[in-house]
Amino acid sequence: MSRRLFTGALSVATAASLVLSLAACGGTTKNDSSSAGDTQSTAAANPNAASKQGVKMAFLPKQLNNPYSDIEVGGGKAALDELKGEYKLVGPNDASASSQVSYINTLIQQQQDVIGIAANDPNAVCPSLNQARSAGMKVVAFDSDAAKSCRDVFINQASSQGIGEQLAKMANELAGGEGEIAILSATPNATNQNAWIDVMKTELAKPENSKLKLDKVAYGNDDDQKSFQEAQGLLQSFPNLKVIVSPTTVGIAAAARYVSSSSYKGKVAITGLGTPNQMRAFVKDGTVKEFALWNPADIGYLAAYAGVALSSGQITGAQGQKFKAGKLGEYTIGADGEIVLGPPTVFNADNIDKYNF
Repeated sequence: MSRRLFTGALSVATAASLVLSLAACGGTTKNDSSSAGDTQSTAAANPNAASKQGVKMAFLPKQLNNPYSDIEVGGGKAALDELKGEYKLVGPNDASASSQVSYINTLIQQQQDVIGIAANDPNAVCPSLNQARSAGMKVVAFDSDAAKSCRDVFINQASSQGIGEQLAKMANELAGGEGEIAILSATPNATNQNAWIDVMKTELAKPENSKLKLDKVAYGNDDDQKSFQEAQGLLQSFPNLKVIVSPTTVGIAAAARYVSSSSYKGKVAITGLGTPNQMRAFVKDGTVKEFALWNPADIGYLAAYAGVALSSGQITGAQGQKFKAGKLGEYTIGADGEIVLGPPTVFNADNIDKYNF
């Protein structure tokens, strides 16, 4: 896949990333889900079709007013501006499993052309998403997948394998090859978090990581104060803890904030997935040595281009189909409708000032 990365304050901003895929959705009958999937897969694609103007695409992130999600959907708006589409942003203020359902139902009533969703729960959103598809709407999952039978394509940051491997690698490095670690995740049902953690657990079982002990997976629900308290609880419960790995931008920032002003600074390492701008101060003061991420804006940008390509009939979501995504270049759809943005970037004191997002 060829792509040019997002440019912000840099001449070339590298974005990186990682991914997931999920299984069948609950709450729908076999006939309902299969008929929706069959309708999508049998439609013919015309890669030479002109991109429609005025495509109405609504973005539904896990929650509003989340710094990471704000960057993602901002990239979607930028792409729709380029494509002369209509951008809409809706979403809950909490990241609970069923909080997105009412918004999907409203978008159906509003007759949007495309829904872009970062699913809080892969199954809870299924019935409503399939209603949207039955009404002729396209569904683009991004960042956190819905079940495959409920959407047309999934924009993945990178592979789940790649993310989990990177998280395990950083944990090993920061622990010095041995010792106790813990994970501070988002919600218990977050599809992307769980996929990465599963890979990470597999990696921790390998001989090279056999001296690392995973004490606990805690959940901060992508809430700053809850994540702060969970980080505090982990350190109190496990006095020999060496590393907290937080594969969520809210969690890593909250954990770093707690450690930076505590007696644990310099003794317990914090790593995971975060944005350079939110983590810069913690890298500068020595609380965080390294962390990783892709460019969230590029995820939203790619989701918007995929949504318009679907609405224009250029793609249907079938494996092997290609489409162009503006400044990111050409992408090829993989198995199960997955479109992978690219590889992850590791940020540290040597390179963090080269990035502005």
